[in-house]
Amino acid sequence: MAKKPRLEKINPAFGTSFHVKRYADPCRNKLPYWHIHPEMEIAYVKGGSGKRHIGNQMSYFSNGDLIFIGANLPHFGFTDRLTANSSETIIQMREDFLGPNFFDIPEMSAIKKLMERSKRGVVFHGETKENTGAKIENLVNLDPLERIVSLLSILKELAISEEYTILNVDGYAMEIEPQDNERINLVYKYVRENFQRPISLEEISDKVSMTVPAFCRYFKKISGKTFTQFVNEYRLVHASKLLSESHTSITEISFECGFNNFSHFNKQFKAFTGKSPSKYRSELKKVLN
Repeated sequence: MAKKPRLEKINPAFGTSFHVKRYADPCRNKLPYWHIHPEMEIAYVKGGSGKRHIGNQMSYFSNGDLIFIGANLPHFGFTDRLTANSSETIIQMREDFLGPNFFDIPEMSAIKKLMERSKRGVVFHGETKENTGAKIENLVNLDPLERIVSLLSILKELAISEEYTILNVDGYAMEIEPQDNERINLVYKYVRENFQRPISLEEISDKVSMTVPAFCRYFKKISGKTFTQFVNEYRLVHASKLLSESHTSITEISFECGFNNFSHFNKQFKAFTGKSPSKYRSELKKVLN
């Protein structure tokens, strides 16, 4: 585990004011890690499915993703060797990348509001995802001036779109110290590797060399939720993935995701998604068909 904070340093290429990169290799990442950077980020994942963990919100995406993450909003990477996406394109830029007051002029008011929304994480759907995603992918083929013009057009399309969902509805803020980065990465990695079985507070507290009360206070302060809530949400997001991708019975999925009581799983899943597991699966099949 790295001893320095997972503060991602982003340097635009010479002659450019923002960073854009297209990854055609879906296996480029080993495992996504919890990180933060002062740049805003737009990520377009073409095809594939996976998990989002942005701020205090976890969810699952299928058939690709288009997401706008504000500056200093902690998140995991979106793709790894299991995502099965064909490509991923990311745009990273400072809020003042076109000058300190550029987005304060009246003509930029809609984009300014979009940037404010991005501080809670925004995911785009439907035609916006498909049409704007294609333009995002094409950015790497443009010269620097054309790229700036196209980026402003992309930001305008996202700003006026109504096909979006705010991920962190209650807002989210996190101040991360170096030791917090190391510790929170360890906790998340441990949950990712062990969520299919019970994880006691004593066990996880011992893993990070803290007492149970100290760990509970620490985790609530860092993540905005209790450790039990976090583990259950991780299990439920994984369950939604299995419900959409496999033909395994719902009962088997509940146990595979670490729920020892089927009725408890049903209740938790409905509270988390607003639908029962069976309704979630049947509605998803209708959409895919």
